Amino acid sequence: MDIKQFVLGKAKEAKEGARSLAKASSKQKNIALIKMAGALKDRAGDIISENKKDIEYAEKKGLSKALIDRLTLNEKRIDEMSQGLVEVAQLPDPVGEITRMWQRPNGMTVGRMRVPIGVIGIIYEARPNVTADATSLCLKAGNAVILRGGSEAINSNRAIVNILRDTAKAEGIHEGAITFIDISEREAVMEMLKLEGIIDLIIPRGGEGLIRTVTENSRIPVLKHYKGVCHVFVDRDADLIMAEEICFNAKVQRPGTCNAMETMLVDEAIAEGFLPKMLKRFEEAGVELRGCPKTISIYPDINEVKEGDFYNEYLDLILNVKVVKDMEDAMDHIAKYSSAHSDAIVTMNYDRAMRFLKEVDSSAVLVNASTRLNDGFQFGLGAEIGISTDKIHARGPMGLEELTCTKFIVFGSGQLRE
Repeated sequence: MDIKQFVLGKAKEAKEGARSLAKASSKQKNIALIKMAGALKDRAGDIISENKKDIEYAEKKGLSKALIDRLTLNEKRIDEMSQGLVEVAQLPDPVGEITRMWQRPNGMTVGRMRVPIGVIGIIYEARPNVTADATSLCLKAGNAVILRGGSEAINSNRAIVNILRDTAKAEGIHEGAITFIDISEREAVMEMLKLEGIIDLIIPRGGEGLIRTVTENSRIPVLKHYKGVCHVFVDRDADLIMAEEICFNAKVQRPGTCNAMETMLVDEAIAEGFLPKMLKRFEEAGVELRGCPKTISIYPDINEVKEGDFYNEYLDLILNVKVVKDMEDAMDHIAKYSSAHSDAIVTMNYDRAMRFLKEVDSSAVLVNASTRLNDGFQFGLGAEIGISTDKIHARGPMGLEELTCTKFIVFGSGQLRE
């Protein structure tokens, strides 16, 4: 197989799909999404059967339990994928929205209109639910999508894409609107990254290595879903019962996600009263604890945290614990080690909460809430295509608006440039 020509052919098909999809009405897109949601549920058995092949392959490769969890599909997760499509269908269509208009002294009216970006390439690992999420959001925002999942999920992704593509085609959506690179060779990714002028945007979702590879090799603009080194700071004025529940949820509820807490920072003023019960609960849940010297003096017999650990996105039941002098010390730590993804404070002190919101420079900053809530669905955006840690164009969970750009529109009555 000539991989270069194979990928080019897929991309050209997507370009045709994007031109066709830009003309689709909101009603047509919504009906297609709802029918696609129903088809996923109707054919859940087929998806689970293909997913089992991927799980067996992952186990043979020795992938971690956390990664296998991200890979696994069951009826509940397929129902969630289906519901995500329905919710996207129910959201307002951003395409064609005029965000602002103003009149110039010469009588000319200038405005901005939301339009699709065009062809979006999604390069992702492990989580096959991304296939449905990315497709629904791109389609609703008028974009064609080129999906390139990891080799570990190729059977699951192929099954999902075939269902979505067949259903969309039956509703009059051009086949190229949902395009899948169904080969596992790494060269296919490298060829995608060269297709400037055909693919308009690349969004990588996966580990740090994947994102660095894509960023360093792409000729196309890249919107990075970077790693999540997330923190929760328990302030001296925290409700400690609330803090315990938030920290436990942030680490244990689903540790293999990018918005799971990797470091817990605790104000020294309440450390002795908070840490023993909290850390015992973590240990009972199977969390491996790595503590600073002050933490170990309060709760002995845990491993000492090393400097490099604070940069780690574990995606597993491993947690760094550090006692800090105060909020200032906590914010200094976050500024140094955070990946600017999700950081939270637990406090009943309004002034410190507001300072934390203003001064912590992350895509989402939370007060008295778990970092696990930094998510497009939880924020009311419907499904998300990723959580951007960039600052240009989109930041935080990327929903429909973030998958459009704006163009200037002008209404004149014969005005000329003098």
